[in-house]
Amino acid sequence: MNSPVTFPPSIWAVTSPPRVPAAPLTGDVVTDTVVIGAGFTGLSAALHLAKASRDVVVLEGQAVGWGASGVNNGQVIPTLTAAEPDMWVARYGDTGRRFAELIGASAGMLFDTIRAENIQADAEQTGWFQPAHSAGRTKLSQMRADNWQRFGLEAHYLDRTATTDLLGSDRWFGGMLAPSGGHVNPLALARGLAGAVESHGGTIHEQSCVESYVHDGIKWVVKTKHGTVTARALILATNAYTGELAPRLAKRIAHSIVPVVSWQMSTEPLSDEVRSTILKGRQAVSDTRGDLRFFHYDRDNRLITGGAILGEWNVQERMAKKAASNLMASFPQLKSPPKMTHVWNGFLSMNWDRFPRVHSLGPNGWAWIGCNGRGVALGSALGREMARAVDGEDTAGLALPVTKPHALPFHPIARRIAPYYLAWMKLKDHVEPKL
Repeated sequence: MNSPVTFPPSIWAVTSPPRVPAAPLTGDVVTDTVVIGAGFTGLSAALHLAKASRDVVVLEGQAVGWGASGVNNGQVIPTLTAAEPDMWVARYGDTGRRFAELIGASAGMLFDTIRAENIQADAEQTGWFQPAHSAGRTKLSQMRADNWQRFGLEAHYLDRTATTDLLGSDRWFGGMLAPSGGHVNPLALARGLAGAVESHGGTIHEQSCVESYVHDGIKWVVKTKHGTVTARALILATNAYTGELAPRLAKRIAHSIVPVVSWQMSTEPLSDEVRSTILKGRQAVSDTRGDLRFFHYDRDNRLITGGAILGEWNVQERMAKKAASNLMASFPQLKSPPKMTHVWNGFLSMNWDRFPRVHSLGPNGWAWIGCNGRGVALGSALGREMARAVDGEDTAGLALPVTKPHALPFHPIARRIAPYYLAWMKLKDHVEPKL
């Protein structure tokens, strides 16, 4: 019997409903579709297939939600970090337009799934707000709101007065509000999605690390240490952790992104008095900085925040101190820097131009990679699209802008220097954008 999987020491691991782990794969299994990875993309794909009465098997190397899906901040955001919707159209034409529309709809789709499957994930569809940290960036906020509206996303620009009222702070200058966004307990969401997959007839095997997959000319053959799955279709849904558990698995795809450590943390619950003055509407917030400031409440009125920091010495303590200082600078009513009760980290996948990549692996084989910090809503939405693709829908009408994977040159070096990208981003935070 395998030993229990240890989860990162997050607030989510403490507050999520428990899950009885699924048994590891043993022996040989035949199914219609095999999904590698039990994060948001893999579970979303499996759920859509199971609800369509398709046989689907999910293989997870550790445990449901163990990777990025269970350790992120929990913000549900219906935009991307830098790739604006018109850029998708310019690059991919009609497919790019469908992809931009999918992104804009992604948060609403996820909350609809949570409600339909009665998933207990402390989900709050209270909106996502991106405040401008400088006067010049208010023009960027206005432009983004206008652009995303043209692609179907309900988005509004708020002026400085409205921003101050929403945040309970006058430290920002305006911003874009997307009412369909919000926040969740991401580990609880992953476990809830897994339960929904199983309730609709799908099969999940945890602690079943995939060592290889190949198309033999007829079927996909996926091997783990103790078993084999043969399937008509395959979905690779490992994103930032592609190659982390099995370094030779999809090496070219794994080397097309850089896994970046993202730190998250939670404060003690705020008092009712202070809580009533900060984020009265309980929105999820992440601002326009490169050295990002982001936060939202959990169910117990803790502020969930995080960030990035340079250097490798005493990182956890320094990161907690920095995040607490940022909250204090943003909200003077806190009186003193809040204590962080839980501090944890995980990988997110970054690439050079911030465009997520979709790849065709072969006949009825699909993958995507490059969440760039937007994986909660986007991963779930792309899971649906990949499920539709392997279930026989014409891919010409889907939101799947396919490219070939291109490994970054000197990938090991890129991984080492990636954290220092933050220094450049901090410099850019002091320069107004040219629009």
